[in-house]
Amino acid sequence: MMQRTLSFLRKIAALMLRKKTSAFVRHAAQKDAQHFAALHAQGDFSHAWSLAEFEGFLADRSVLADVLCDPSRPDRLYGFVLSRRAGDEAEILTIILARAVRGRGWSRVLLSHHLAHLASAGVSTLFLEVEDANLPARALYEAHGFSVIGKRPGYYRRPDGSSALALVMRLSLAEL
Repeated sequence: MMQRTLSFLRKIAALMLRKKTSAFVRHAAQKDAQHFAALHAQGDFSHAWSLAEFEGFLADRSVLADVLCDPSRPDRLYGFVLSRRAGDEAEILTIILARAVRGRGWSRVLLSHHLAHLASAGVSTLFLEVEDANLPARALYEAHGFSVIGKRPGYYRRPDGSSALALVMRLSLAEL
């Protein structure tokens, strides 16, 4: 079942990459931490994570990370996704695309590849939190089969200081 899931996710990623030939996905390296911090600062987060935090994530053996980059310059990053694994479960910690490339469908490419990466690492269940009002992210996750399993009131702090509801979502990689 896991092989079928992996094959399915790779086919999706390959199809999307054929349509979007100016980006590809690779596993992250420690040297990517600086780019991660810069990209994360572009996000709509009330607190962007620091270079030291990303260095720590990339040094952590339980963290799996993938980057979306330029095929002719693999050091030019367009986005990334980080997940932390615990046994056969994992949680997406963050996923972000540079503002300049949003709306091209590349988040689907990145997430499809990352799901295949997690499945090949033995992850069978994946969790995440997403702000209720973040409709593009919710659509991305729902298109990949995530379902809402709970809510966390006041979980996120918005840049204006107000709080926002988080939806807790789950995906069974074994069911794909």
